[in-house]
Amino acid sequence: GNGCGHTLLTPHSGTLSSKNYPGTYPNHTMCCWRLQAPPGTSILLAFGDVDLEPSEHCAHSSLLLADPQTGTAYGPYCRNSVPSASLLVTNSSTVTVLFNSTSHRSGRGLLVSYATSQHPGMGCRDILGMWSSDPLLSMHFSVYCPAGCKDIHGDIWGNPSQGYRDTSVLCKAAVHAGVIADELGGQVTLSREKGITLYESAFANGLRSKRGSLSEKRLVFHKVCNLLFPDCDDVLEVVTFNASSWWHEVDVLGQDRAWVAERAALSTTGHSWAAEPGAKAAWLELDLGTRRNVTGIITKGSSEQHNYYVMSYHVSSSRDGKNWRPYRGSSGQEDKVFEGNADSQGEVSNAFIPPIIARYIR
Repeated sequence: GNGCGHTLLTPHSGTLSSKNYPGTYPNHTMCCWRLQAPPGTSILLAFGDVDLEPSEHCAHSSLLLADPQTGTAYGPYCRNSVPSASLLVTNSSTVTVLFNSTSHRSGRGLLVSYATSQHPGMGCRDILGMWSSDPLLSMHFSVYCPAGCKDIHGDIWGNPSQGYRDTSVLCKAAVHAGVIADELGGQVTLSREKGITLYESAFANGLRSKRGSLSEKRLVFHKVCNLLFPDCDDVLEVVTFNASSWWHEVDVLGQDRAWVAERAALSTTGHSWAAEPGAKAAWLELDLGTRRNVTGIITKGSSEQHNYYVMSYHVSSSRDGKNWRPYRGSSGQEDKVFEGNADSQGEVSNAFIPPIIARYIR
């Protein structure tokens, strides 16, 4: 319907919101979502926000949930008739969510997340109230983040290496940290540690975090691979660089400068690699020497005299250097386009979820 806002639905979890959320939702609009979980499971709904203008029996604006398998209805909900609990446990693998409005003056609308009964602790927004007051129990915590939290309203402060200010939207920060893919969601493990003086911003996995000041506590995410393999975040050594072409620049003094493939290493000072001007479908190839587990990539532009950078790119991998497989990410439906740099100065991180197992990367 014309009242649908941000929506990402998968068989195991998802996120949905009304149009313009968290701004005022429009007049005379409706949206109907049908949630379908695998057989044998039931759906849990987390009400992140239900702010619909009050009216008698919620006649002007309402949220109504229906369980067609049992014939049970929940609601209608609006500002003067809110859900009695932030988490609704149904007994069905199918739930219909109906939102509608007539004329009204105010209201943010709604934000709802869902997951299956296999993931009882979940929600995109504020779950920090679930932390234990016991310091020993608070060191580590595990929650389930539903799919679709990346684009919900709210800010994050910090980056994957130093952690995040504890006022950050938690599941959005988990996407930024690269511990889950937004299109799938997933279980995240984190700890609540002592805060730091300053949180530096970073662009990672399609999200820009903010630069933030001191906080009492900070959130630190733990990748599964860190728990099993402590060196999984080590920088992999590239044995050989190759490229489809490279630029041989002749400067104003007539001197030749070669932007060759070897200059693509992140630690290289001076100019970087660049394809020949006008080249079609340019590529850069990395030979890791042996088959490795590749969990992510960091890109940076060329900052010496030139404002050159790559805005987006595809990734392919090969085990023999001859047969190439495009990376399609967790959805597996189409080749994934990674969001790259917006300037030549900053580094941008993108995680591979699932990881790539290969010797050659393009």
